[in-house]
Amino acid sequence: MTLEWIHPGLWLIVGAWALPLLKGRVKQAAMLLLPAVALALCLRMTPGTYGTVRFLGEDLTLVFGRVDRLSLIFSYIFSIMAFLGMLYALHVKDDAQHVAALIYAGGALGVTFAGDFLSLYVFWELMAISSVLLVWLRREKSALAAGFRYLLVHIFGGLIFLAGIVLYWSENNGSLAFEAMKPFADGAGWGPALILVAFLLNAAVPPLGAWLPDAYPEATVTGAVFMTAFTTKSAVYVLIRGFAGTELLVWLGAGMAVYGVVYAVLENDARRLLAYHIISQVGYMVCGVGIGTALAVNGATAHAFAHILYKALLFMGAGAVLQMTGRRKLSDMGGLYKTMPITLGLYMVGAFAISAVPLFSGFVTKSMVISAAGESHLMPVFLLLTLASAGTFLHTGLKLPYYMFFGKGSGPRGQEPPANMLVAMGLAAAACVVIGVFPGLLYRHLPNPDELRPMFTLSHVTATMGMLGFTALGFFLLLKQLDPEPKVSLDTDWFYRRGTAAFLTRVQRPLMRLESGFVGEIYESVIQRPVLGAASLLRKLDTRIVDAAAVSVGRFTLAFSRILKTTVSGNAQHYGLLMAAGVLALFALAMIAL
Repeated sequence: MTLEWIHPGLWLIVGAWALPLLKGRVKQAAMLLLPAVALALCLRMTPGTYGTVRFLGEDLTLVFGRVDRLSLIFSYIFSIMAFLGMLYALHVKDDAQHVAALIYAGGALGVTFAGDFLSLYVFWELMAISSVLLVWLRREKSALAAGFRYLLVHIFGGLIFLAGIVLYWSENNGSLAFEAMKPFADGAGWGPALILVAFLLNAAVPPLGAWLPDAYPEATVTGAVFMTAFTTKSAVYVLIRGFAGTELLVWLGAGMAVYGVVYAVLENDARRLLAYHIISQVGYMVCGVGIGTALAVNGATAHAFAHILYKALLFMGAGAVLQMTGRRKLSDMGGLYKTMPITLGLYMVGAFAISAVPLFSGFVTKSMVISAAGESHLMPVFLLLTLASAGTFLHTGLKLPYYMFFGKGSGPRGQEPPANMLVAMGLAAAACVVIGVFPGLLYRHLPNPDELRPMFTLSHVTATMGMLGFTALGFFLLLKQLDPEPKVSLDTDWFYRRGTAAFLTRVQRPLMRLESGFVGEIYESVIQRPVLGAASLLRKLDTRIVDAAAVSVGRFTLAFSRILKTTVSGNAQHYGLLMAAGVLALFALAMIAL
């Protein structure tokens, strides 16, 4: 790293550790200045290769700064999100949350600019470690358990990623350059396939994605906002970089889009419902990566950009309600439109954006992926993505705000959140509208700026409005059937939440029998008897030698103190004579020594 190119991710990671040393307004200014400078560093970059480091002599080259149109647009939105997230968290007094959030954002920027697998892996794991702290720092029992599950899943994914890197290195003559790969081509080996699995896990592709709705709702109010932005979208970035055009991703993404919507139907927890819609929306991006055309890659990139903004806005709204009322279940909410009207209005901007309402950001980004599917003659995919779009509006745009703000729940009536939270929500909402009205501001930064299609055609607008209108009609006709129920629906996380408990119950008795049999005998003869014998020997040593020595020292000290006691007469002349005798004795000893 030189003065010509300063890594914005390293700037955030190092700068984060300065926050605990600051106080008051200075700390708040630094919280905003750090991501603002990171954004400025990204904006001034020009395409090229920077931060090249030789590793292990001349054998490996690490590239910390691969800058091109793809990495730049992701760096812009990651930096913007870091700024909005810190603004939203400006009132929080917990330094640990701020440090973890900035390191998390710095890790995402590190992934974005990594040009080799080794540096990518380091920042990849840094994101996992820092993000789990945003769950644990909620300091509740449920958050602690969810954080451990989240960490274990990502450790598992990290090990798969590391195994893939090692195999890729051995299969490619010692090269660790992060380039496009063909995992299912002849002679590709296992390396690219394992790397793809690790990327899919972080992208929360089912059945590898249950960690997301399990952990995100348990994070802190402000931490969840950061988590919506970085892990899954950095996974989308590396999928675009490494696996664009992989056909498997087309079908995984289309199924993912519908899967998230279906599970959202069953949800009563507001943030868990929104978490499932992250899975659904990332499905559009994964599908676009799989289609692989210039329009599809542009759509996946643009939709990732827009999704970070509107999903953060939605989590900000749900987080504001949670902070001001202490409630997260839809069945416990209602009537908040009277006391939190600004929060409601800003939330609805995000809801319209994620539902692809015309003049909002989702309309000009999601439509690119759907259009790419149509142009590639993938009609089943086209229909699945359209169905998922209708389901998104049904639950995020209608069900959640209706029961949260207008329902008849008996929860406490909150008030508007602190001003900094509203300002952060307002900036995110403004961005959703600006991108929707002026899509060229975003389009000009996409990886393939020449491959775009006009989105504001009459047929496209009328078809979208018709779909949204009939979805709203169906919602109000079936309102009673959509009432949230106070329950938790387990996903594939059943296998490591309840499934593990069932497994332990089944193996407990055989293990007890095994323990009481030859395993117990081995334990007794190999471990228990030698340990007890050594303990008996040490006890004798302590009793006969250590205790005896301590008693002897004590007796000597007691006898010497009795002798000294006889010299205490209270007469100063006696004390003077004793001191003189002592000096003469020392003088005599010195003369003898000479």
